[in-house]
Amino acid sequence: MPADDRLIVALDVPNVLDGMAIADQLGDSVSFYKIGLGMLTGGGLALANELKSKGKRIFLDMKFFDIGATVERAVAGITQFDLDFLTVHGDPHVVRAAVAGRGDSDLKILAVTILTSLDRNDLDDCLIQSGDIQDLVVQRARAALVAGADGVIASPHEAALIRALPEAAGKLIVTPGVRPTGAASGDQKRIATPSYAVAQGADHIVVGRPIVQAADPVAAAQAILAELAAL
Repeated sequence: MPADDRLIVALDVPNVLDGMAIADQLGDSVSFYKIGLGMLTGGGLALANELKSKGKRIFLDMKFFDIGATVERAVAGITQFDLDFLTVHGDPHVVRAAVAGRGDSDLKILAVTILTSLDRNDLDDCLIQSGDIQDLVVQRARAALVAGADGVIASPHEAALIRALPEAAGKLIVTPGVRPTGAASGDQKRIATPSYAVAQGADHIVVGRPIVQAADPVAAAQAILAELAAL
């Protein structure tokens, strides 16, 4: 089954060599990869460049958060790599700075709402305002989109609520926390299947360990592609 850009495979591995080994194994089955903060010191940007040279699309998941001037400079620096997606935290001042740093490049700025590894108890520990987690995600998504984000990162359970926002028209929704039926949840708490996420309005789903750590990564990727194709 051919690659489908709706599937983004997270290369959450220690270094460039491991990342390239997985990408080589997956071959034409996967066209879009996520490289996260954990790979930054393992040559993540070098891996991004290598995969880009092979025609792959790249989602750089750095989740930038800092004062506006610093975020703007950091994003401006990222544009030299000709990547596709970049995450920043969804606070409006961060989003506005990232958009300014992006300039006239094609880099899409995606705003993180609330991490899919967090639940209400975690938010309480962080002194985040009270309220239903879905309501908070939608509020943060709306604020980020108004600030100029090209899209948001949210769990599959909030995708439909975000898609219904007037501000979300023409914007991207990317959902981590996606697990095929029967896969272990790992450290994710707000999870769903690939077909559920897309049916709820997600443009792209992010899947890492269920593919990368599978006994047969190609078969695992192909099963998800088949599920997406059947929608």
